[in-house]
Amino acid sequence: MIEKTYLKTKPECKVKFAIPVEAVGDAKNVALVGDFNNWDCTANLMKKQKSGVYASTLNLDIDTAYQFRYVIDGTEWLNDDMADDYVPSPVSQDSNSVLHL
Repeated sequence: MIEKTYLKTKPECKVKFAIPVEAVGDAKNVALVGDFNNWDCTANLMKKQKSGVYASTLNLDIDTAYQFRYVIDGTEWLNDDMADDYVPSPVSQDSNSVLHL
C-alpha cells in the first residue's frame, strides 16, 4: 500500500509505504530501500504496527520518479503491488518498483 499526501507548503510529498503481514510472514525486520536512501538496508527499517502491517513514512521531492523495493530479513527482495510502474533492475534480473511524484 502506498499513500501520497502532497504538502502545500513545500515541493514535497509525504509518502506512507506499508506492506501487509501476509507478504512478509514472520519476518524479523523489513527495510524500505531505494533511490532515496542509496539502497541502504539499514537506513529505513519499517515499524511493525499493531495490525501486523509494516509501515514507514518519508517526505520525498515532487516531480521525481523513485525506484524502490522492500527487503525482508536482509535477504528477500519484494516489490510493491501498488507501485506506479516497474522497471528492470540494473543489478539483477528482477524489476524494481517505481513511485512517480
